Amino acid sequence: MTQALYRKWRPRKWEQVVAQEHVVQTLRNAIRSERVGHAYLFSGPRGTGKTTTARLLAKAVNCLAEDLANRPCDECANCRAVNEGRFLDLIEIDAASNTSVEDVRDLRERINYSPSDGRYKVYIIDEVHMLSTAAFNALLKTLEEPPAHAIFILATTEVHKIPATVLSRCQRHEFRRIPVLETTKTLREICSNEDIEADEEALLLIARQSTGAMRDAISLLDQLASTGKRIDLELAQTVLGTATNELVFELIDALLKNDPAQGMVTIHKALDGGSDPRQYARQVVEYLRNLLLFRMGNEKAIEATRDVKNRMRIHSEGTDITKLIEWIGFFNDAINDLRTSWQPSLALEVAFARCIHADDQVMVAVDQPKVEVSSVEPKRVTQPVEKHVDVTQVVQEPAERTPVKPTREVKTPEKQTSKTEPVLKPIESNPEETAAPIESDKATGDAAGIATQDILAVWSRIRAEVKLRRSQAEALLNSQRMVQVKNGVLVLGFQSETLKSKMENLENIEVTQRVIRNIFNVDLPIQCVVVTSKGAADTTVDPDGLVSTALNLGGKLVHRD
Repeated sequence: MTQALYRKWRPRKWEQVVAQEHVVQTLRNAIRSERVGHAYLFSGPRGTGKTTTARLLAKAVNCLAEDLANRPCDECANCRAVNEGRFLDLIEIDAASNTSVEDVRDLRERINYSPSDGRYKVYIIDEVHMLSTAAFNALLKTLEEPPAHAIFILATTEVHKIPATVLSRCQRHEFRRIPVLETTKTLREICSNEDIEADEEALLLIARQSTGAMRDAISLLDQLASTGKRIDLELAQTVLGTATNELVFELIDALLKNDPAQGMVTIHKALDGGSDPRQYARQVVEYLRNLLLFRMGNEKAIEATRDVKNRMRIHSEGTDITKLIEWIGFFNDAINDLRTSWQPSLALEVAFARCIHADDQVMVAVDQPKVEVSSVEPKRVTQPVEKHVDVTQVVQEPAERTPVKPTREVKTPEKQTSKTEPVLKPIESNPEETAAPIESDKATGDAAGIATQDILAVWSRIRAEVKLRRSQAEALLNSQRMVQVKNGVLVLGFQSETLKSKMENLENIEVTQRVIRNIFNVDLPIQCVVVTSKGAADTTVDPDGLVSTALNLGGKLVHRD
């Protein structure tokens, strides 16, 4: 049986470990100075060299070479025994298969026996996070004070599952994902030694597919080499189920042109051509990420050919950072949705539609305010009101046409309190004027003319338009406990200091003020306060006064006749 390439090309000396210099250098210094610890924890993504480095450390501590800096020499009897898998003092344990406390107790009994061939007995426990809580507890004492001849090396991909009591007893080393260029270089060396013909673009695609895992990259190369053909880009895309760059370009073109038909055709073309839906979504996310890097001036961090970078530069100039962030989020969600979707193309189609629809929503909210104001505003007064009416607000006709401010319906009270009250004039709105977009450079009105009832009357509309621009701000507005306009300032009350401080974020305040300005044509300052959770907030209480302070400390208002 032919040996797999990733096993055949597993590093046998420190110099062969790729992209983990920060770990290798520390371990080599420990061996050179004879200060090897009794317990190590290697954590990091899969395929980055954790188990390989553990074996190298086991070889080094048992190497017979006289020069400590040259260990492991890979030539002595002990090093050859480790390479061939017959070194009795190297014990590898799969924690996924030995999770119980009985397995750990058995290990504790055998650990007291002296080494057979080498100087140390090295225990490599792979996927150690799979041990049960009882097994971890049984291991603690041995892990803290093992015999002088024993060394523990724990390896895991999920370090957050390791108890703190175990972490504190080990020297921890974090392994990093391997860069694409380093992976490509290693694949090129393997191809040269194994007489495998491969194009540079194909090797680059394999390296990207491996997502930083060297073992995955070598396994993919082994899979493609077994076809018996020259490994070119087309073969790699066919076997790995990836789409061509052109199909990704076409989808981005459709987004930039706001062309739904072209986008749907491109998605179906990619899937009909044999591309894996999740992989295609990953490619789109990766490309959008590169466009984002272009927009942020970080072009050097992009690993691509010159022609692809030119296409990226053109695409990045046709959009902005806000759109790119939204698009990345939509297609990233599609990657997770495709796991459970019964229709392979559904999640991609929905993600593309959300990108197009998000642009439409912004256009409607900013450029074309809705005409149907009556659906969110109170009814307007269309008949003249008799004299001797208790009117709380006088509406005067402006000399020049200005956007109409939402008003409250005025009802005649049962008791007349004055005979000299001013008459409320009817407001007649022109639909054409209402539909006209609000210009950003138009002079704004006086905030003193806005009352609390005016804000409450269109509160749902304010939240809806804020949500289109910043969903976090809308969520905070939904959690408010008090809305009050006082002295030309919109006072928002929140139940806790945390919610108040989050709402006071500059972006949340600005987007809320912008929406209010679009509706009322008024610049309305916003102040956030904390209101008590005991009882309803009284809108007549000064948020900066003594009564408000008492309410924040847990007091309650008691109204007496």
